[in-house]
Amino acid sequence: MNKNYQTTTSRARTGRTTPKKARPDAVRYAHEAAVTLPDAVTVAIADLAGELEEGLLAFAVGAGMKVVNAVLEAEATALAGAKGRHDPDRTAVRHGSDDGVVTLGGRRMAIRRPRLRTADNAAEVHLPTYELASSTELLGRETLSRMMAKLSTRRYQVGLEPMGTAVTAKTRSVSKSAVSRRFVAMTESALAELMAADLSELDLVAIMVDGVTFAQHLCVVALGIDIDGTKHPLALVEGDTENATVVKRLLVGLRDRGLDVTKPTLFVIDGSTAFPPAVKAVFDHPVIARCEEHKIRNVRRHLPKHVAPIVERRMRAAYRNPDPLAGQGDLEALAKELERSHPGAAASLREGLAETFTISRLGVPPTLARTLRSTNAIESMIEICRDHSTNVKRWRDGQMALRWCAAGMVEAKKQFRRVNGHMHLKALRVALDGHVTKPVTSDSYSAKKEVAA
Repeated sequence: MNKNYQTTTSRARTGRTTPKKARPDAVRYAHEAAVTLPDAVTVAIADLAGELEEGLLAFAVGAGMKVVNAVLEAEATALAGAKGRHDPDRTAVRHGSDDGVVTLGGRRMAIRRPRLRTADNAAEVHLPTYELASSTELLGRETLSRMMAKLSTRRYQVGLEPMGTAVTAKTRSVSKSAVSRRFVAMTESALAELMAADLSELDLVAIMVDGVTFAQHLCVVALGIDIDGTKHPLALVEGDTENATVVKRLLVGLRDRGLDVTKPTLFVIDGSTAFPPAVKAVFDHPVIARCEEHKIRNVRRHLPKHVAPIVERRMRAAYRNPDPLAGQGDLEALAKELERSHPGAAASLREGLAETFTISRLGVPPTLARTLRSTNAIESMIEICRDHSTNVKRWRDGQMALRWCAAGMVEAKKQFRRVNGHMHLKALRVALDGHVTKPVTSDSYSAKKEVAA
């Protein structure tokens, strides 16, 4: 029984839709441009009854491999002529056949391919269809996808599609070590792309910075929010602690990649004291806002269990106060009450207190304020990074932590939505400009003076 498989030439010449890479594969592009598939091929499928018994997928793959073999033979005939017939205009001569491998989903499969050499027998002639079919780019993407879905290298074969015993017998590159090598290569590519991306076209209104720990390795990551409300993973660096040197290196990298550091930019940070000096050293007009949730959690850590809920309620009530001056005054009064009985909590409450009211001072509408009053946006991205790396039991070095973190950030970007209240970001930009040109408080701001006034 014979069956025709139609493939239009115009469709075959359509370019790829894979993500842009830091270093495009020029060789692959050249092969794609050279491929010209025949309008139709005829293959015998009478011997595929066994594959059909193993399921429709096995049958379809078996038929597809016959089509690939027919296309390879058609290309060889176009270059070297039909077997046994002399063609004076041929550009190549047949040179038998050889073992080859093609990519089939998340595996490699052994096949026999025709070999050709130039008419003067000086060099090998490559068949464009085989060059594309044997490319490992798709194999790398499939491996990365399965690993990020928490499929371990030992159980990689369990996640492969059941394509029949014939395909399984010819399957290659599914061992634990082969999968690991491909995953390392793909995560290195993801890290390189993330750290080399051009940022000159981004109009960022807000940047969030936080740290994520993988075993003994800390990665400091940055997330940007542009004027349209789109979230962008920006960069990451590895360091021992969240100190000013590490954060400054991260921010200098953003500047070197074209990010505009002259515009007023809102920085939403946690309770770390290392961030403000580093931010002010790189950006011309940073406006720093501290996370309210981090402030509350930090204060609670210094209090006994029976006191912590009471203090938390008073802090949340102060942050809900529509008047930021009155709210800050309430927390200053609370710190004074705690000073004698719980001095650690009082000191934690006073540290950077004014910056926890930055969002209120800017007059940010409630919908957008819920996003910017905390670092939940970047913590959500960090949690995705942690979740994807759940199966890792041994963190060998800092480079491994960077690779996994970068791959997780890329995966998180696929799940991002625009921030709530994104329609107010243009008004926030105006408020930031006004905050810089006519600051509400001077650089030598004193919370006590404000409350006294």
